[in-house]
Amino acid sequence: MNPLISVAFVIAVGLAVGLASIGPGVGQGTDAGQAVAGIARQPKAEGKIRVYGLGLTPRFFEIYQDFTLTINYSLGQ
Repeated sequence: MNPLISVAFVIAVGLAVGLASIGPGVGQGTDAGQAVAGIARQPKAEGKIRVYGLGLTPRFFEIYQDFTLTINYSLGQ
């Protein structure tokens, strides 16, 4: 394979991995901020907010990130 194409491919995969990590990071930060604000507004609902807002929802962001990273790494092989 042409070395120039190989270098461009490695750079493209690196950028894709970086961009794939930004979205879930922003989503998790927003989710955690809203959960803390919800706990501040309604302290009685703290248990449910902690389970769903801080426990389960961030896992969905990580699943999308892991899926994207897996595809990018498999393309880079």
